[in-house]
Amino acid sequence: MSNAASPVRPSRTDRFLGAVERLGNRLPEPFTLFLILFLVIALVSTFMALAGVTVQVPGAEEVTEIQGLFTPEGMTWFTQNIGANYIGFPPLLTVLTIWLAVGVAEKTGLLAAGVRVVFGSAPRWALPYAVGFVGVMGSVMSDSAFIVIPPLAALVFRAAGRHPVAGLLGGFAAAGAGYSTNIAVTSLDALFAGITTAVTEILPNPGDPVNPLSNWYFNVVAAVVLSVLAGFLIDRVLEPRLVRQGVPVEEARLAGTVVPDGGTAPGAGAHDEPAVTADLTATERRGLAFAVGSLLLVAAVLTVAFVLPGSPWRNEDGGFLPESPLLGSITFVIFVLFMVPGVAYGVVTRSVTSMKDVPRLLEQSVKDMAGFLVLAFVLGQFIALFNWSGVGQWIAVAGAEGLESSGLTGYGAIIGFLALASLLNLFIISGSSLWTIMAAVFVPMFALIGYEPGFVQAAFRVGDSATQIITPLNPYMIVLLTFLRRWEPKAGLGTVIARLLPFTVAFWLVWAAILSVFFFLDLPIGPGNGIFLD
Repeated sequence: MSNAASPVRPSRTDRFLGAVERLGNRLPEPFTLFLILFLVIALVSTFMALAGVTVQVPGAEEVTEIQGLFTPEGMTWFTQNIGANYIGFPPLLTVLTIWLAVGVAEKTGLLAAGVRVVFGSAPRWALPYAVGFVGVMGSVMSDSAFIVIPPLAALVFRAAGRHPVAGLLGGFAAAGAGYSTNIAVTSLDALFAGITTAVTEILPNPGDPVNPLSNWYFNVVAAVVLSVLAGFLIDRVLEPRLVRQGVPVEEARLAGTVVPDGGTAPGAGAHDEPAVTADLTATERRGLAFAVGSLLLVAAVLTVAFVLPGSPWRNEDGGFLPESPLLGSITFVIFVLFMVPGVAYGVVTRSVTSMKDVPRLLEQSVKDMAGFLVLAFVLGQFIALFNWSGVGQWIAVAGAEGLESSGLTGYGAIIGFLALASLLNLFIISGSSLWTIMAAVFVPMFALIGYEPGFVQAAFRVGDSATQIITPLNPYMIVLLTFLRRWEPKAGLGTVIARLLPFTVAFWLVWAAILSVFFFLDLPIGPGNGIFLD
């Protein structure tokens, strides 16, 4: 009889995560996915049009006839509007503008310097909470947060005599699980608002206008609470568990540590220090001071211009809500508040030495957006066809009737929506891609049972972020694993997922609870945006 040990049977969790990974790997990349969805809607709309399907949208005077793409009318509509569908994709108007300024602030080094000064000024006991705060606020740096914040957090944890892996994993968890919220208004707010606005065009009652500030009150509360929660989890859950497991504090001096993509962990052989440091040079500190000063000056000038009696940025009633030129100028305000401090920092630190450097930085920012520009082409066609064909209205009305007939039209419907978003986020990491799919169906559906589009967008944020740090489809998990293997050469994706799972569960529950408070107290989620349609 063989003495070989019997293979260990995988746990339910291992089998579930393995199934998620296998299923997720079968999904095509976003461009192909939306091209397939476009063709599906094209075929479905054509069959429905040939069958004479109509839909009566509540509140609309006329019956809407479903229009098919593969009909004479559909083909002429598409061939005449393919450019307009692309250029008219609402996120292009706001995201590109804001990203130009954010890109300048990032490439001059201003954003990284701000992160470093927050870390460097925190006392030892407060480091976990500093990491939580910087991580949650890191979405202002876009995806750069996943690369910049974790190794910086590990560095300052080690310098303070705390476990560096706790800083590494905690920084990643806070940046990922809290990605959709921030105290500042970011390009993500503009992106989501643009997608939501595009969908509301089919509604007889589109509700309050959705702009980058529409979720701001909700975001501020969530960002503060989740920052503290992230710090608590790092301090009381993650770090003690690492100590109990005997995870080494010192980095392994192993050459050629293999990473999942077949490469080699950077610095594994030479035991190099991370390229970033928590300390600012004298020039960087002076640049940061000038940037903050310029930010305050610009903010003061804008505030005076906006609040003066008779200001042209007020509405006809002399106020700002629900609509006003000020709310319509949010993209400009965000652009200036990033652009001016970014250039000021660059001038002091010599990353901007002449006027020709500014367009150079702007060009680099546009290059960083190339992937989004390509994806926006097919997203724009998908949204336009979904709206023009009437399939969106038909799904919304059918779904609303189904919810009403089942009695699931209140708070239960919102929780179900959150759970679905969290599940889909395991497979579709791109927030813009996922919101494009879900908004096309759920914004009209929830509007027909009385919910503001801006509130549905706020609810989506919970599901969009909380689960992305535990899915193997997140490409930045590979980057994180590369860093982690400097301490644990044998760590795998399962190691990362197991340690980040408490953040996912806690963030989801607390974030959903915050949304529930806004829901049951009927609090505004942003300037001029409430929960229920009038």
